Amino acid sequence: MSLPVETDVTGAVRGALLSGEYLPRQHLIEADLCERFGAGPADVRSALRLLAVEGLIAARTTERVGRAQAEQLRGIGASMARAVADGELMTYSDLNARLHRCVRDIAGHETADQVLERLRAQVVRHHSVLSLMPGRARVSLPRHQRIIEAMIAKDPTAAEAAMRDHGATAVEALRMLEAGRHRAS
Repeated sequence: MSLPVETDVTGAVRGALLSGEYLPRQHLIEADLCERFGAGPADVRSALRLLAVEGLIAARTTERVGRAQAEQLRGIGASMARAVADGELMTYSDLNARLHRCVRDIAGHETADQVLERLRAQVVRHHSVLSLMPGRARVSLPRHQRIIEAMIAKDPTAAEAAMRDHGATAVEALRMLEAGRHRAS
């Protein structure tokens, strides 16, 4: 059984980023990535979104978490838990976006930040859609809490695993949502 193209592209782009083939502040151009990895624009965008969500910047982030950042992460996590308990899905969605921004800011990884900024509109839309899905906040909250705990513990392995798990469940939820839309039309 062969892997979907987007999975192959995700692995290839991940490898290139982690091996230092792209320099800090270097712009990643979608057309160049399509040509280099023999993939279509949708597959490249999907790969970049997945890499952004799964924590390409996890190890760097855990190294940079200080006392102030740890308190900020704890505060966001506690607010997310209250929002879920109170059924405040829009608040949860806003906090979700805030957590992702916080992780990016702590990481200080300019290349990853540029990728995320270019994808921001799509990522924000997906966060909002996912956060408003019935039951999704209760699924994603423990995953966000594991990410926060691993970052505060300065455990890059646990942070990356938690981010990959969160990313994988987010992608699966988006696929289920998209499949439901296709069946409805």
